[in-house]
Amino acid sequence: MHKAGFVNIIGYPNVGKSTLMNALVGQKLSIITSKAQTTRHRIMGIVNSDDFQIVYSDTPGIVKNPSYKMHEYMNSYIETALIDADIILLVVEMGQEFEQQEVIDKISQAKIPVIVVINKIDLSNQEAVVEQIENWKTALNAAEVIPVSALENFNVESVFNSILDKLPESPPYFSKEEFTDRSMRFFVSEMIREKILINYKKEIPYSVEVTVDEYKEDTKLIKISAHIYTARETQKAIILGHQGKAIKKVGTQARKDIEDFVGKKVFLELTVKTTKDWRDSENSLKRFGYGQ
Repeated sequence: MHKAGFVNIIGYPNVGKSTLMNALVGQKLSIITSKAQTTRHRIMGIVNSDDFQIVYSDTPGIVKNPSYKMHEYMNSYIETALIDADIILLVVEMGQEFEQQEVIDKISQAKIPVIVVINKIDLSNQEAVVEQIENWKTALNAAEVIPVSALENFNVESVFNSILDKLPESPPYFSKEEFTDRSMRFFVSEMIREKILINYKKEIPYSVEVTVDEYKEDTKLIKISAHIYTARETQKAIILGHQGKAIKKVGTQARKDIEDFVGKKVFLELTVKTTKDWRDSENSLKRFGYGQ
């Protein structure tokens, strides 16, 4: 008997969805920073064994009040995640109220197995955790509720075991050699974007998109050329920094992560361009991979 299925992870920004998926997959596929809305696309991570294949999908955090077309695209991924899942992982943060009742209603109506993962329990106490478990059992009475600390890898194995138990019988959907549906160019662009999120403040990280325009590999070296797009010229100047020092720091940090990921030396060239108000431009958003 072989099991296989799609496990879609949904929840608010910054509740630990990406940390949980990376822990379940055993590979860093999704950006993790302390800033909200770091994940912008659905990212699949595939876990294979002889008798099962789990296809995890990390979705962008639910944006309560979308400000740009980009946010609308991000929310649309969540709609799709509710439709094509075999199992839903609803990740919530300990002590946080879930205000989107329509999402709860859609999950209830979907009639597929649901696991509510209460994350960051290491920041709370047992009494509060027990109370939140009971609240979620009332809100979604068919769901299994599992408290975890994804960052500390506490009780993540219980989530995995529950997924395996609920996984439907099916042949594999992907080759057993694959670990993601995304290209290497995508992961390189995400690693660069992660360093921008870490190194810049306020609106800057959210006004930036990254594309990889060249990825050439030979036996000893990978040559990568990437563009960082900003929404305004003033943001471009901040990204570059005085005498280019800021962008050089981003490039050095990203290159080290890319080398760890690919296991080979990397030459990384970064260029900064301005595409005015790209977050509200249908053409720009499609070029950057939104809505695909």
